[in-house]
Amino acid sequence: MSGGPQRRSRRSAGLLLFRRPGSGGLEVLLGHMGGPFWSRREKGAWTVPKGEYQEDEPAWRAACREFREELGLAPPDGEALPLGEVRQAGGKTVTVWAVEGDLDPAAIVPGTFVTEWPPRSGRTQEFPELDRVAWFGLDAARAVIVTAQAAFLDRLAEHSL
Repeated sequence: MSGGPQRRSRRSAGLLLFRRPGSGGLEVLLGHMGGPFWSRREKGAWTVPKGEYQEDEPAWRAACREFREELGLAPPDGEALPLGEVRQAGGKTVTVWAVEGDLDPAAIVPGTFVTEWPPRSGRTQEFPELDRVAWFGLDAARAVIVTAQAAFLDRLAEHSL
């Protein structure tokens, strides 16, 4: 057993907005991760709007806060359908709720983050948290979403039958 500090697992919470277009089926709102690492990637680069939170903050409150921070819009009113949690490849545990609603992706005003870029250059640049937001049918979403988060799409589809 190590005498060093224990590392706490990272946790994120988010809201998966969905709608039922006139053509039937479901569409979900996903965001393309911002920053230079993701700029030329599609597969695995789209995510539920979410963000990290501390143990003393309720996950639901964090999900609503992160929706506002990442998209610049208030979370929609409506019943929240818990979709549970998944553990992503990097070890982060993500908890998500689905909420039915509609919004225009052009209305998004993304939050930003600062990082050193290029690496080891000593220069920092600001990038959007999400550089694009779009509606996807479930099959199209499965093709681009972070692999572990596809479970949320499956759970949403099960609840919507």
